[in-house]
This record gives sequence, structure tokens and C-alpha cells, in this order.
Amino acid sequence: MHKRQFIKNILLAGVGTPLGLTSFANHFEQKKNVTASKLASDETFWNEIRNQYILKPDYINLENGYYNFLPQPLLNKFIDHIKEVNLQGSYYMRTVQFDNKKKITARLAGIAGCGADELIITRNTTESLDMVIGGLDWKAGDEAIMAYQDYGAMLDMFEQVQNRYGVVRVMLSVPNHPKDDDEIVSLYKNAITSKTKAILVSHMINISGQILPIKKICDMAHAQGVQVIVDGAHAFAHIQFKISDLNCDYYAAALHKWLSTPLGAGMLYVKKENIKKVWPLLAEGEKDINKINRLNHTGTHPVHTDLTINDCIDYYEAIGAEKKETRLRYLQNYWTQKVRNLPNVILNTPASPARSCAIANVGIKGIEPADLAKRLLSEHQVFTVAIDYANVRGCRICPNIYTTTKELDHFVAAIIALAKA
Repeated sequence: MHKRQFIKNILLAGVGTPLGLTSFANHFEQKKNVTASKLASDETFWNEIRNQYILKPDYINLENGYYNFLPQPLLNKFIDHIKEVNLQGSYYMRTVQFDNKKKITARLAGIAGCGADELIITRNTTESLDMVIGGLDWKAGDEAIMAYQDYGAMLDMFEQVQNRYGVVRVMLSVPNHPKDDDEIVSLYKNAITSKTKAILVSHMINISGQILPIKKICDMAHAQGVQVIVDGAHAFAHIQFKISDLNCDYYAAALHKWLSTPLGAGMLYVKKENIKKVWPLLAEGEKDINKINRLNHTGTHPVHTDLTINDCIDYYEAIGAEKKETRLRYLQNYWTQKVRNLPNVILNTPASPARSCAIANVGIKGIEPADLAKRLLSEHQVFTVAIDYANVRGCRICPNIYTTTKELDHFVAAIIALAKA
């Protein structure tokens, strides 16, 4: 059988009628007494979830980190919201738009673990973090600590702040395989000086999937009088945590990633006492410097996306945070355990389950990351993304809850074949 047809057969196997949101919730309710660890390996159960998605039959998608596209029930809800807003037009925009956003923000804050008066809905993580990075009162000579492994857009924003205000960027490199939390915490602590104003740190490093000990870093930084800005783009609705437990000053995330909202949704948390320290990205009518909504003005925007966040929270809560995280970690461990010790295969993600979840990064000696990504797609019909910087050289692999072990077996076979070539 031709490989491309084989992929189509894998993708089409078990395709059924998508469940509505109510039936979907009932599907999980039937398994409420099954432990997350046991349910994680129940392929029959998760295949029902797979039926919620319309998947392209041309390739296996292992690049869900950029955008976790919507399952069909949520896509239908999104389309309904577009139609309703279009029907009401200016009436909706001038009447209930802001009340609805407030209600959705409060619900989002509930699952984020912070106060509704400390959270705003933005358009993405970049907007959220750029508002903080560009909005603090920097002085020439102030230092900011960050890692080469942090997201490029944030590093670019700090470069702009450096060029504009004379801020000094203190760069460090996070090891791919740290021996323990203390090694990471010490790395940041040793970079602090009397001029350090803030630390930027990734909750989950986007290029490798490594989870960093955020609370320990924040506790250490605060003891030194330093604020912490956390990039949580890949952590929110992926792994379980409460922002209030992290002790950070600022936290940003993209909702179109692991919460699976439509594109154009993000969030920003600002600890209450820090709200007054941040200049808004765009000027707003709210003049009270202590109110979070002064940071939330972006002009007219797609409000139907905001409305769909509520449906995506329904979907997330129906699955259950623990069950989702456990399934995602199971899928990553499923394939990494099969290739981690093979000749010529390089895993750029820690082996400890506590230090990663769905995302991992794999490279092959002698094959450039860009070539590896191209060959995985052209020769094996597996779509990934190449990473080649900051000591991470390989392809980022991001399964989602709809991913099957059969697909991962196919991917593993591809890695083995390429490593032997």
C-alpha cells in the first residue's frame, strides 16, 4: 500500500458522527470514576473524542502547538456566534458586548486561578507580554534577565526596549536536561544584580516542551526585589496550575493553543498591586490606574471570538484538567520512550514526566532540523516544525488529545528509518 494512502486510512479509521457538547459531556461523565491514568491509555474512549475533529487525510498533524484548531462542536458554536453578532450588528456592540466579556473573563479567571479583577482577554500571548515589557517604566541601565530559549517575539520586544530606553538584556541558556530544580533556579539567581528589574521566564519552553519551576523562581526573585514576567503560552489548559500559587507578577497565555479557542484570543494576568505599574498598549477611557480594564482597550475587535471562549471552557471542563493533562503526557511518553535511547536520535526534552507534558523535541544526528521536517512530511506524511536555535536542534512534536497511538507508531517508525539512513 502506498504510504500516503496508508496515512489516509489511519486518519479515516473510526471516523464517526461528531457528538454535540451535551453528548460530549455525557461521554466523559460515564468515565468519571475511571482514574486519569487508566483512562489515558483507553484508545477506544479517546477515539470518540477524535470523532469531534475534521482532520486532513494528507498527513498526520504533530504540530498542534502553534494552533490547537477547534473540534467540530466548538467550530459550530463559533459560527453561530458570528451569525448572531452579524444579525444584531451595532445593537450588540453598543449594548451587551462589554457585559458578556466581563462574564467570560470572570469564568476564565476561575480556571486560571486568579481574581477577575486581575485578568483581561487579549488577542494573543505576544500582545499580552509586549504590553508588560513595553509598558513598564524602564530607566537606562535597568537590567532584565531572559533566556535564549524564550519566545523570539518577547526577545525582540526587549531588544526594542533596550534600543529605546537603554535597558540591558542579560541572556542565559536553560539546559535541555537539568539535574534538578535548583540548577534552574540558581541559573536565574546568579544573573541577578542590584540593577535587575525583571525576569522573563517561560512556564513551558515552546521549542522543547520543558516545564520550568516557576514558583521557585518567583519566590527567589521576590526575595531579591525582582519582578517576574511569565510566558505561559503553552502551559495554560495544558498542565494543571493556579496562577495564584505561582507567585508571579505577570502571566500571559494564548487561548488558541491548548484551550482550543478560535484564533485571536489570549489572556494577561497582572497582580493587583502591579496594575498601576503598566502603561496600556493603547490609551483607554478608564482613568483609574488600579483597574485592570485600563489595559484592555484594543478598539473594535471580533467579539464572536470572545463568546466562543465560554464554549471552549465548557469543553475543557467536560474533559477535566487532570484527564486532559494525563492523556497528553501519556502520548508524549508513548513515543519518546521508544526512541530516546536509539543510536543517532537526540531528545531535547527532559525524561522526567514532571518536566514535560505533550510537547517534546527530537533530532537526528547528521540531519539538519529543516531537512528532518521536510523528510518527515515528504517521505512519511508527518507534519512537524523544525527548531534550530538556542541549543535545541530538531523537530517539535505536539500531539493533541485526538492523536492516536497508531499515528505515533507510524511516527516512531519514521524516526527509526531516518536514524538508520
